[in-house]
Amino acid sequence: MKKLTIDFVSDVMCPWCTLGLHALERAIVNVSDEMSVDIIFRPFELNPEAPREGLLVFENQQRKYGLTKQQVQANYAHITARGKELGFTFNMEKRTYYYNTFDAHRLLHWAAKSGKQLVLKHALISGYFTDAKDVSDHEVLTELASSVGLDTEEARAVLGSNRYAPEVLESQAKYRQLGIQSVPSMVVNGQYLVTGSQSVSGYEDILRNIAKTIH
Repeated sequence: MKKLTIDFVSDVMCPWCTLGLHALERAIVNVSDEMSVDIIFRPFELNPEAPREGLLVFENQQRKYGLTKQQVQANYAHITARGKELGFTFNMEKRTYYYNTFDAHRLLHWAAKSGKQLVLKHALISGYFTDAKDVSDHEVLTELASSVGLDTEEARAVLGSNRYAPEVLESQAKYRQLGIQSVPSMVVNGQYLVTGSQSVSGYEDILRNIAKTIH
């Protein structure tokens, strides 16, 4: 069976990354009799400058993109509807802050070592988009790590140190050098770049077309 490895470059703060991941996972199930696909999450920070208390979402979108309140709410409605189709609950109105996600990315790097990166990623995005939790807070991060079976004390120790910070910074630099400036982006088998959030059928087509190039 053909094997694909996807480096999925994304941020916990990114609703389009969340939609892309859920669509991609459905696509992987749909093509599972044709190929095996592994996902590795790579870090991207949408708001690396966010202070400890976070950035107010609406004010940030207004400043960054020039959007009105009505435009932001229309985007929320579209994202929420897409999420519902994919079985994910967005509570966009509850989510009032963008947070710094550097420590969340360090935790994801650590979780990969025990094969729990995917379940932690899901816990982080549900914690943020569904439950409006502060995913920069170490206690919240520790609680989410514990909820997916990761060692609570080890998670606390990772967060209380500088562990995996160099690896996260190096990984971010690598993907910036590849020209990735927006997320979600994914690099398949180290050579095929796919950008933007696709539909389930869109991801199926992409995976099948790439699989055809493997001999």
